[in-house]
Amino acid sequence: MVDHTITDIAALEAIYGRPGKASVIKVADHLTPLYHKWIAASRFCVVSTVGPEGTDGSPRGDDGPVVTIENANTLLLPDWRGNNRMDTLRNIVADGRISLMFFVPGSNNVIRVNGRAVVSVAPDMLGRFDQKGRQPRSVAVITVTEVYSQCARALMRAGVWTAGDESTDQPSVGEMLAEQEAGFDGAEYDASWGARAAKTMW
Repeated sequence: MVDHTITDIAALEAIYGRPGKASVIKVADHLTPLYHKWIAASRFCVVSTVGPEGTDGSPRGDDGPVVTIENANTLLLPDWRGNNRMDTLRNIVADGRISLMFFVPGSNNVIRVNGRAVVSVAPDMLGRFDQKGRQPRSVAVITVTEVYSQCARALMRAGVWTAGDESTDQPSVGEMLAEQEAGFDGAEYDASWGARAAKTMW
C-alpha cells in the first residue's frame, strides 16, 4: 500500500507552491492602527494554547471588546466565569504560547494574533475589569509577536453570517452530558441553564 502521508516541508511546498504577496506582507509584529481598530471592535475570539496535556481551543466573548488593548504589543484577556476546567490557563502557566482569532459579526474576515501569555492576579489588574462589583479571577496578559488578517474564504464557504438557523435540530448540552453519564438529568440541566447562566455571567 502506498503511503500518501506528507512527512516533510519540501513535499508540502511542492503541492501548495509559494504564498501570494498579500499573504506575506500582511504580517505585523505589533498592532498597527487598522489591526487595533478591528480587535477593539471584536466581542468574540477563539483562544488556542498548548501544554503538556496537548492543545486546547476555547471561545471567549464579552458584551464589549473581548480584550483590552494595553498598547501596540499587549492585549489583556479577562477570565470570566466558566466551567473551572482551566484548560487555557493551565496551558498558559505551563507553556505560554497562545493564538487568538478575532471575529466581528457580519464580516467574513478574521484577525489572527500569535504571541505569549502569562496569567496575572494582580489586584489592580483585576480591578480594571470590574463589572458591578464582580471581577475576573485572573487576566491573561498577552505579548503580541504576530498579527495578520485571514482571508474570508472559510467564513464565506460556511455562510456563517448568512446561513439560516440550523441549531434547532441539534442536540442540547444536557443531552450530550446524559450521553456521557448514565442517569444524568439532561432535561433538568437544560431547563435550568438559562437562569443559572444569567446569574454567573461575570
